[in-house]
Amino acid sequence: MICMRICFVTSGSLEDYAKKYAGARADIVCFSFQALGEVSYERELKGETNLFEDVALLSKEMQSIVLAGCYTDARGIRRKSVVLAERGRILGVSDMVNRIDAGEYRCGAGVKIFDTGVGKLGVIVAEDLYFPRVAETLSMCGAELDLCLFEQLDGSLEQTLMRAHAYLYGVPVCVCAYGYAQAADIGGKLRFASPKNACIYDFEREQEFHLVETRQRGLYHPKNSRF
Repeated sequence: MICMRICFVTSGSLEDYAKKYAGARADIVCFSFQALGEVSYERELKGETNLFEDVALLSKEMQSIVLAGCYTDARGIRRKSVVLAERGRILGVSDMVNRIDAGEYRCGAGVKIFDTGVGKLGVIVAEDLYFPRVAETLSMCGAELDLCLFEQLDGSLEQTLMRAHAYLYGVPVCVCAYGYAQAADIGGKLRFASPKNACIYDFEREQEFHLVETRQRGLYHPKNSRF
């Protein structure tokens, strides 16, 4: 099996990590929402802030993939988002696509898979973990690993969902939240869990496919009498 090293940064900023763990090797570095905080697209475009650039620069310095949770603001429309960069280049921003009970943060449009040097990475943003269709869609579209960046975990609920999604949809799932990180394999087993900051998980890539058949009513096509 191909092994991939993932570092979960569960507290502190990008700058703190860069200073303390300079030279550390990891294929993927995940930061929860505390790393960037609020990001205004307007201020980023004007050059008043450079938070996304900081993510890109860290990915270049570490020669790895960096994901960071943040709260994006597009002219007053606020969303929970994850920015992903690889070796100095921003590959994109993925937004949470489900809004619960008219909450403060609006929903985005569509889940995303990023084709990277280490494989196809599916991104689950915060409470999208509560919606199985997100993990199912990522699986159907070819994700090889799902990375969920969360704010703060609510007991064992998120771990249960993480394990269920990994088992049902055949894609390993990792969760990086404030103060805790965890991972499940495609068998639904908990493979990693740690409250430590900058904790390391050596992920072994695995895929398994099965033929699943079902029967259902409907889809009726009348027989052609000419034959």
